[in-house]
Amino acid sequence: MTELEIKQQICDIGKRIYDRGMVAANDGNISVKLNDNEFLCTPTGVSKGFMTPEYICKVDANGNVIEANAGFKPSSEIKMHMRVYRERPDVKSVVHAHPMYATTFAIVGIPLTDPIMPEAVLSLGEVPIAKYGTPSTDEIPDAVAPYLQSYDAVLLENHGALSFSDSLLNAYHKMESVEFYARLLYQAKMLGGPKLLTEQQVEDIYALRKKFGLTGKHPADNR
Repeated sequence: MTELEIKQQICDIGKRIYDRGMVAANDGNISVKLNDNEFLCTPTGVSKGFMTPEYICKVDANGNVIEANAGFKPSSEIKMHMRVYRERPDVKSVVHAHPMYATTFAIVGIPLTDPIMPEAVLSLGEVPIAKYGTPSTDEIPDAVAPYLQSYDAVLLENHGALSFSDSLLNAYHKMESVEFYARLLYQAKMLGGPKLLTEQQVEDIYALRKKFGLTGKHPADNR
């Protein structure tokens, strides 16, 4: 893909997360790694549902601006993205959003650890919660860092969710999966509590993940 095509894809994914109610107003941010020192990212203070390619900024590995059109500057959350790229060389894209159900779990302090459906166990395993950090500071990257070697998604306490993968589309799909998992778990709890998969059933699903050669980090990697 050309750089312009990647910028357009960022805009398309931004519209998708906005249209699906995963962000409100100007919330959320997206980034894509071009190479070890060039990254495209969404700007601060704009709705992710109404972006066009000229909105997208380019930064270096330290989050410093390389290119940005007048009136646009990178999201203050870029530090969080850069920590993911630094710790996970396999990651090519990071998505941060505030999906309703996943963020509800983050606000009440409940991680997504209940094994309730094979797809969630296979793609995510679990989704832990990183401790609260003040936005735009190093507190959030520091809180997220301990989970980066074992997971491809994490809830941010009282904040939202973060997902990352080897492509922008896959990073977005991780976010979708987190929200679908959270919504199912919430609704199951409303009906008296979910029937959990057994430990053996979970192990069998973990074995499938290894058999399929799925990329990324996952709790199954440590089994």
